[in-house]
Amino acid sequence: MAEPVRAILAIGGNLGKRRKTIRSALKALAVTPGIKKVICSPLVESSAVTADGVDETKPNYLNGVVQIQTTLKPKELLEEIRRIETEHGRVRLERWGSRTLDIDIITYGDVLKAGKELTIPHPRAFERAFVLVPWAMLEPDAVLPGHGSVKELAAPMQSEVWLAK
Repeated sequence: MAEPVRAILAIGGNLGKRRKTIRSALKALAVTPGIKKVICSPLVESSAVTADGVDETKPNYLNGVVQIQTTLKPKELLEEIRRIETEHGRVRLERWGSRTLDIDIITYGDVLKAGKELTIPHPRAFERAFVLVPWAMLEPDAVLPGHGSVKELAAPMQSEVWLAK
């Protein structure tokens, strides 16, 4: 059996019962064969961001970061994540559109991969407060490969998110 790999996932959504959906998705991750030790950061809230920037007319997002141990390969993990998103009502109509659930692979061990379907580390994680701020709360010493200290990257972005109530 393969050695478990530590992976970081971003999780969130802005439609429906956001907290309930995230809680249910975390349970689904925890019972997925090949995934263990699902640990979630505190949740943060942020304004919706579209391809054109912040859109105050759309519902706010609730986001967190999840640390897992997995024996799944990156593409297998992506398949399981997409299954869980679909089971939670995710419909892929438009890029950066509102959604019930979004789960992204941020890091997968020390893997560096650039592909059409999957890039690791996530190519925009370094500029997203809703990823960096909760990740820094979960793991203050975390490092985003190619970009450095998560805590230092998150510091100037603190005001872009707020702790969810």
